[in-house]
Amino acid sequence: MTTLGTPLSPSATKVMLLGSGELGKEVLIALQRLGVETIAVDRYDNAPGQQVAHQARTITMSDPAQLEALIEAERPMLVVPEIEAIATPMLEQLEASGLVRVIPTARAARLTMDREGIRRLAAETLRLPTSPYRFCDTLEELQAAIDAGIGYPCIVKPVMSSSGKGQSKIDGPADVKKAWDYAMAGGRVAKGRIIVEGFIDFDYEITLLTVRAMDERGGVQTHFCDPIGHIQVSGDYVESWQPHPMSEAALERARLIAEAVTDDLGGLGLFGVELFVKGDKVWFSEVSPRPHDTGMVTMATQWQNEFELHARAILGLPVDTTLKSPGASAVIYGGVDARGIVFDGVADALRVPNSEIRLFGKPESFVKRRMGVALARDADVEVARERAKLAASRVKPRAA
Repeated sequence: MTTLGTPLSPSATKVMLLGSGELGKEVLIALQRLGVETIAVDRYDNAPGQQVAHQARTITMSDPAQLEALIEAERPMLVVPEIEAIATPMLEQLEASGLVRVIPTARAARLTMDREGIRRLAAETLRLPTSPYRFCDTLEELQAAIDAGIGYPCIVKPVMSSSGKGQSKIDGPADVKKAWDYAMAGGRVAKGRIIVEGFIDFDYEITLLTVRAMDERGGVQTHFCDPIGHIQVSGDYVESWQPHPMSEAALERARLIAEAVTDDLGGLGLFGVELFVKGDKVWFSEVSPRPHDTGMVTMATQWQNEFELHARAILGLPVDTTLKSPGASAVIYGGVDARGIVFDGVADALRVPNSEIRLFGKPESFVKRRMGVALARDADVEVARERAKLAASRVKPRAA
């Protein structure tokens, strides 16, 4: 049985988020609605989640000493990694010592902190279907991997990056060095190492939000949200919708793959499993052991959105992945490099029928930084997509 305390008291149930961007912010809000005391940690001050948490801390999360000192001082019940660039070996040490429980587990955080750990787990340990791939440390190794069988076109990504940073497609020999340089600029921590993937001729790609939660008998049960379709531009998710239509055979295969990966990673919480689909064939792509960018659409489509599902699951509470209404989301970019920007057109955006707007409150804008999202719902997914894009287009960020 889960017992929850009172925030800011000796009985408090304390949860620390490592990474407090727009996704972490929503997790923090969901936790607070259940009376949890929250600590928001990020690498810069006034991150979105830090603006709503009970306590805010700013450290270099990839520094083991800083991370250990903070966890030792705060003594949270749960540590919830919300980004990849974290000193995960230290988390493993602290979890092994019994000081803290890491969500979903410290091992899962380590395996998924870069694309190498999880790809080797899926393809080499679990023998799941994936694209052909090689890991490379130099430009010469990249070219050799392409020549040895990866071929053109192919995709190059840093082993550690987020939101599509450093990801590009190579169509021929003239693109190789440019792709390598772009990957080097986009990597977060493991500079110099990339994954190159052979191109899969897929019909579409989906995110299958998969939740591991306690059942009434004290065991772990796996739940699935309806599949989410999305569009990527330069590796960044610009549009999502739910549900995405799939054949029964493809959906069943997708769920089997997602369950195999998440069962191996273990623990409790929500996982964003990315898959390629062609007809009834399904290939594993990536997994994040936390709410997913594409899953923001669930704030319009589900009775319990992905953030509420994550919060409930990690606390040992029951979850409900039922779809409430088809819907869609569209990104709102900053459009300008400036601090403390303002947003015009919000009222016009909210006049779009069945629409909502979320502005993330990030202290600094970049031209292609996600500063908000438009959400829309309709019984017809295509109508919802048009409404979400229309609402997003009406929001006009500008320098103050």
